[in-house]
Amino acid sequence: MGNLDFCTPMKLLNKSYLNQLMEKAEIDALIVTSKHNIQYFLGGYRFFFFGYQDAIGTSRYLPALVYIRHSPENTLYIGNPLEKDEQELEKFWVNNFDFSSWGSEQTARSIADHLSKHGITNTRVGLEKSFVPIDSAEILQKCCPNNLFVDALPLLEELRAVKSSQELAILRSASDLVVQSMLAVFEKHGPGSTKAQLTESLRQEEVKRGMTFEYCLITAGKSHNRSPSNQKWEDGQILSLDSGGNYKGYIGDLCRMAVHGRPSQELESALDQIDSVQKAARKPIKSGITGADIYESAMSELQILPLAPHMSFVAHGMGIIPHEAPRLSPIAPVPYSANYAQRPLRAGMVLSIETTMPHPKLGFIKLEDTIAVTKDGHEAFGDIGRGWNLGRAKNSD
Repeated sequence: MGNLDFCTPMKLLNKSYLNQLMEKAEIDALIVTSKHNIQYFLGGYRFFFFGYQDAIGTSRYLPALVYIRHSPENTLYIGNPLEKDEQELEKFWVNNFDFSSWGSEQTARSIADHLSKHGITNTRVGLEKSFVPIDSAEILQKCCPNNLFVDALPLLEELRAVKSSQELAILRSASDLVVQSMLAVFEKHGPGSTKAQLTESLRQEEVKRGMTFEYCLITAGKSHNRSPSNQKWEDGQILSLDSGGNYKGYIGDLCRMAVHGRPSQELESALDQIDSVQKAARKPIKSGITGADIYESAMSELQILPLAPHMSFVAHGMGIIPHEAPRLSPIAPVPYSANYAQRPLRAGMVLSIETTMPHPKLGFIKLEDTIAVTKDGHEAFGDIGRGWNLGRAKNSD
């Protein structure tokens, strides 16, 4: 996964808003250690050398950015010695660097030294608790015993919740490219292709379009098993592709359906009912509505449908990671509190809405769409291929 732009990173960080959030949380310094938040703070930057995995030698790559409230000029980026080459290419907006870290303990010591240098003692410090190894946490606590380290996740989520016009453009492209890749797979494969082959084909299609393939949840026929396997997609059977493709650091996550042959009236009705829930969920979306408004609209439609006993609806935030803020409901499959169930959504937030039906007779049928909140309504990204797409006919080659 490379930079958003090879030479000039995006300008994402709103330092004034960040300072406001830090004041509200009573945090004097912020330590960022997750790759996705490093990416956000540095305008799209991720170090390519550790793009696949973090382990090296006896430790791991642990980049860190230390931001001191109201003192952006004192921001420190801690990285690996190999990242000096990235500095020469002017990939960073920060002024202070420590490219000495070959492991998590070294990173923690550099963080502690920087906090001490700038008088960050006897105060609250924000820390990404889910993304700090225990050896790093122990060193920070030992070297900074009078600081209270608090979880920075709520602050960082709020910081990223509203997307800039540049981010929205990337998410739009990510969604378009994922769906284009799916449609290409449908068109190229006739009866007898295995789920493993279809998944590999989707990976190739996404990579060909400049994406990093992350996953594909795939079902065929009447099976509800969503893992790639040697199961074949046969004549007359349905297929679902639910894929996350990463484009310039942002996720495209959608689900589309296909069938070999013509869909039966029963299948047409099933997908139409799912689509009616999706449309109902979209209807109220605009700046100012709450997560509860979306769920109320979707569930009011779902509960009157003939296939309601087999259906479920979920809506969640999308962006650098799946299921990021805004979080709309506590009943999502990924457990979290619903911080936007009763709070108004804002223009620039991006949602994934999905209606799923694992039917015992018809198979696994689902639509997942990506919707951006606008001031007066919403915009759908990747909004094609939402009906029954047809697989390649037998002997068509």
